[in-house]
This record gives sequence, structure tokens and C-alpha cells, in this order.
Amino acid sequence: MTTATDTPHAHKVLDGLDAIMKPLEDLYRDLHTHPELSDQEHRTAAQAAEQLEWAGSKVSTGIGGTGVVGVLRNGDGPTVMLRADMDALPVKEESGLPYASTATATNSNGEKIPVMHACGHDMHVTWLAGATKLLARASDEWHGTLVSLFQPAEELGTGAQAMIDDHLFERFPKPDVILGQHVMPPAAGQITYRPGVTQSEEDNIEVRLLGRGGHGAWPESTIDPIVMAASAVLRLQTIVSREVAAFEPAVVTIGSFRAGNKGNVIPDEAILKINVRSFDDGVRARVLDAIRRIICAEATASGAPEPPSFTFFDHFDLTVNDAATANQVGDAFRSYFGADRVTELADPLPVSEDFGLFGQEWKVPSLFWYVGGTDPGVYQRAAQAGRIAQDVPTNHSSKFAPVLHPTLETGIQTLAVATLSYLGR
Repeated sequence: MTTATDTPHAHKVLDGLDAIMKPLEDLYRDLHTHPELSDQEHRTAAQAAEQLEWAGSKVSTGIGGTGVVGVLRNGDGPTVMLRADMDALPVKEESGLPYASTATATNSNGEKIPVMHACGHDMHVTWLAGATKLLARASDEWHGTLVSLFQPAEELGTGAQAMIDDHLFERFPKPDVILGQHVMPPAAGQITYRPGVTQSEEDNIEVRLLGRGGHGAWPESTIDPIVMAASAVLRLQTIVSREVAAFEPAVVTIGSFRAGNKGNVIPDEAILKINVRSFDDGVRARVLDAIRRIICAEATASGAPEPPSFTFFDHFDLTVNDAATANQVGDAFRSYFGADRVTELADPLPVSEDFGLFGQEWKVPSLFWYVGGTDPGVYQRAAQAGRIAQDVPTNHSSKFAPVLHPTLETGIQTLAVATLSYLGR
């Protein structure tokens, strides 16, 4: 194992990046133009497998659905697993890029919907492909085993578990450490990480509120589920502001409100989809109880014929970074990139991931960090104007589009540097 300040191996490995940058740029643009929904990543998985084969990895496909794993053995030494997710989102792209997605797909309800890489998973795939290629080309600079894992269905929170359930642990070498990363809105070229809890727990709930439909001309003969649901939506906003202490972070978002099809027809039901983020089990329990209490009370106040139904789906556990791994990789980052490009976060982020399941269930340390993707000039101007929230698109936005450079090379470099902090000769 190298020390955190031992970076000559990293420089020698990364000296080869320029030689493979053009095909990696092409790969990224192609993936961005052809996004695929969760559990439909067949084309993306084939691209990932091709990249691993080019690097000389022993490749296995179809794991947990569309998952891909490559194993690159290079003598005795530790085993490092690198993970990238592959799926896109049901979002219509409005980035204005020349390679913007115009793709559509059929979702699980049989609906044709637009699809976009609005969370940067196309960048993640390209990063891992690039890092694997670089390490394969510079095998004299490291020893051990590299496991490159491309995961489906991260957006549903089911992909990691599906791969685990498909005998991932029996079929591949057990890693000594598991590493992953995500492109985020800060300035491209910047790297952030955090020991301990780094991402929130997440719950998703579909609520069905039942009324009694009828003609819009005679609302007195109906029980309007739209009014019922709208009242609930407004009251739900008070949970965080009035029932959770200021020092206990939580987020409640209503991301979907569906009811009715015509202006003069009061429907029989309304459906809400609610997203909850929390960092503490006690806070989570209070928030979920409050959601149920408020919605049931609104239904009772409206005279609903039946109580609301609650369906929980797409759950994510807390993402917790191993402190020793964070310190080792953080030191390696500062040694290679310089302290001005590497920041240790004070607080965890209110976003969620299923990455942590691999380390949690394999019982090995893991680390998940973040790479900025916004044009540095754009980010600096927004920061100076106090308008980051207004002017810098976030993940899941229809305008989220990481600037190609230096985002692409930074993410490849971080994966290689982190890996070499374990595998460097």
C-alpha cells in the first residue's frame, strides 16, 4: 500500500490520459445522447462491457438485470472495487447542448416519456471506463486486483441490492475497499468528501386520497379529492418548519400531484408522491408519523368515504463513509491535486444513494465523494452574485449538463488516484 503522499505512480498512470481522451469524449457524448431508464440500461451496459474488454478485464454481464462487472488482476495485492451507476431519469432535456437527448422510453406504467441523463450517470460510466483503461495501460505502476462495477437502477434504489441478490459476493473477489463518486453542481475541477455520514436516508411514499366524483357544476354532491389533497400539500410544508427542531435537518417534498382529466369533472381520487430526507431515525419516525396524521386528518375533515392509502417505495439508507478510508483518500487527493481543489464537507448532503449497500452488506470499508461539474466561470459569477441556487442547475434539473472539461478528466483522475493509494507499487 502506498502512503497518501506517494504520488509518482499516479502521475505516471495519468500521463496516459491525453492519449485516450478523444474516444472518452466520444463515449460520453454518445451515452448522453442515448440515455436509458432504470433497469433498461441494455445499450449502456453493452458500451461499458466493451470498454472493460478493451482494458483486458474479465467481463461478466447481466448481473442483477443489466449490471456489468470487470475484474482486472495484476499480481498479488489488495482488491479495490470502483462503482459507477448507469441509469437516466424521466426528464425532458432542456440543456441546449448539441448532443442533448431527444430519447423517449416506455415506463413501468406503459407510458411513453422523455429520458435524460439529468443526474450525470453518463459521466460516471465514462469516468470508470477511463480510469480502468489508464490502470490497464500502466500495469507496471500498481499491483493487486481492480473490480470495475457498473450498476443499474440507482435512481430506484434497487440496483445495488439486485446485484447483491444475484450472487455478486460469491462470483467476484471480495474487495478491501469500495470507492465511488458523483458529479455535482460545484465548480468543475473541485473535489469534496466527508468522513462519516455523507448522504441522507430517503423514503418515498405514494398516497391515494379518495373522494366522490361528479359534475363541476354541482360540487355540493361530491367530495373533492383535489381540494383534500391541496390542503394536505400546504399543511405538509409545516412539518419541517414547525415539528422538527432547527438543528435536526429534514426535507419533505411533494414531487407529484395527479388528479382528474377535465376541468368540469371532479375526480374520484387524487394521488400524491412524497419524498422524505432525514439523517436521524428519531426525526425520520416523527416526520413519517406527521405525514400520515396530516393526510388522514384532511381526509376526515373532507368527509372522505375511505381512509387514504399509503404505499412506500424506493427506500435509501444513509450513506456512511469509513473515516480511515476518507482520511487516506483525502490525503492522496490533496497530494495530487493540491489543497485548493479538495474540500472536506462540514455537513452531509440531503441527497441519497444505494452505493453504501455494497460496503454495508459485504462488511468492507467504503468511500463516496463528489466532483464538481459546473463551468468554473459560471459558478464563480453565480457565487459572487449570491445566485448559486438560481443560476446553477442541480442534478435532476432538465438543464443539468456538466461541462465536459475539466469534469471528465477530474473524475478519471480521482478514481485513479484513490485506487493507487491502495494498489500503487
